[in-house]
Amino acid sequence: IARLRERKHRPHKPLAVMFADLAALAGRAALGAVCRVSPAEQALLTSPAAPIVLLDRSSDALPANLAPGNLRLGAMLPSTPLHALLLDRLGFPVVATSGNASGEPLCADNDEALARLAGIADGFVLHDRAILHPLDDSVMQIAAGRAQVLRLARGLTPLALAACEPAVLALGGQLKSALAVGGGGHIVAGPHIGDLDTALALVRFDAASVTLPALAGVAPQALVHDAHPDYASSVWAIRDPRPAIAVQHHHAHVAAVMAEHGLDGEVLGVAFDGAGLGGDGTLWGGEFLCGDGAQLRRVAWLRPFPLPGGERAAREPRRAALGLLYAAYGPGLGGVTLPFSAAEQRTLLQALERRVNAPLTSSVGRLFDAVAALLGLCEVASFEGQAAAAVQAAAETVPARVPYSLPLVQHGDGLVADWAPLLGAVLADRAAGVAVPEIAARFHAALAALVPAVAARVGAARVVLAGGCFQNRRLLDETRAALKNGGLAMFWPQRLPPGDGGLAVGQAAVAQARLAAKVH
Repeated sequence: IARLRERKHRPHKPLAVMFADLAALAGRAALGAVCRVSPAEQALLTSPAAPIVLLDRSSDALPANLAPGNLRLGAMLPSTPLHALLLDRLGFPVVATSGNASGEPLCADNDEALARLAGIADGFVLHDRAILHPLDDSVMQIAAGRAQVLRLARGLTPLALAACEPAVLALGGQLKSALAVGGGGHIVAGPHIGDLDTALALVRFDAASVTLPALAGVAPQALVHDAHPDYASSVWAIRDPRPAIAVQHHHAHVAAVMAEHGLDGEVLGVAFDGAGLGGDGTLWGGEFLCGDGAQLRRVAWLRPFPLPGGERAAREPRRAALGLLYAAYGPGLGGVTLPFSAAEQRTLLQALERRVNAPLTSSVGRLFDAVAALLGLCEVASFEGQAAAAVQAAAETVPARVPYSLPLVQHGDGLVADWAPLLGAVLADRAAGVAVPEIAARFHAALAALVPAVAARVGAARVVLAGGCFQNRRLLDETRAALKNGGLAMFWPQRLPPGDGGLAVGQAAVAQARLAAKVH
């Protein structure tokens, strides 16, 4: 496993494991019970889609470096006869990972595999049948009592959803790219492509822009893209001769869940994620949006704080912690020591003081990062979401706890959730020697309690949860319980991924609503 991680340049991101059958996974084989498998999880594992399913580990029978610092394991059963033969011959589970280097799309033909995987694989099993449409493995979990898709791919896509008459091609975002095509009475969600950071990914994106409309039987007359002008998908749309419609990132997140559940009329959309360009030019990610599919207005948000280094802060949670402490306490950082050299910290503080490359963000994802760094769980991340996953894993070792204070403060026509009391309490508990899981649990509880608090202030009856933070099972479960106690109806992503993998469906739904409004 260590050798595979080194060759794939994947030091920490969890690896999936393929088991021969349920007996090998759940305890009737030589390894004993590797994971706990509920009836609902068993149904997912044995379904025709045969996805990777995130399961709670029940023993340390398998090496910890399969999923470092994670209490769960991505498990799957054979999905092809070749897998079944291989597992039967070996007699033990295997790591099942995509044939690619980290950050690249998977290989889809023999020559490509032999060239691109030469430094990774010691051997190759080749085939004489062409792969026309490369597909990653789908990933699912059970959360809030329901099956939830985390990556929409093999066995689950194309997925036809809500009605859509305009013939549009929605291009998604920059990360976890996936397309959707609207027209002929449906929105059809395409498979996971991956991050659009490499030339190989853009080639796959180009191919999908042709194959998905062809599969759906639609000839798109317009394109829909994220409002961020620098996303590769946005640049692609602007260069195309067809008309292009820009949709704000978090509006699309909320609209995707509305489309999945067939919701019309007024909702309170809660969009918690890493970052997306907001309507005011800052990086949003802790947003409360009221309205319908066509128009949403921002009614509440997390108090903004600066991110020294901009995008680099997404890979260095310690930077988010620095920005948070600076916003709360100024250059002295409240006396907190962070893992920077003196020269590094001096340079970053100068950038914060001069407001150079230190954009403001209201992102819950970056707040998770800051807390992870302050708790010593993750200071520099090697993959997206690593810090938030570490905080979640810590919280899941203890039952629900009393939330930290996250008060709402009136700000013009909106409400701001002020994280300052929460930060002070986290630092005080840390200094007092309170266990990290206790702090992580109270942090989750604070975010969950915030949602019904905002709903009560704005008079919302229906709440839609959206964005990548809601793939966090602990956060989703606690938010659901808090809303249920308040008598509020809640909708969350289930057939579509909570993160940017579902963004294109929301973009198509917004385009439909806007075009329909113009017609009428």
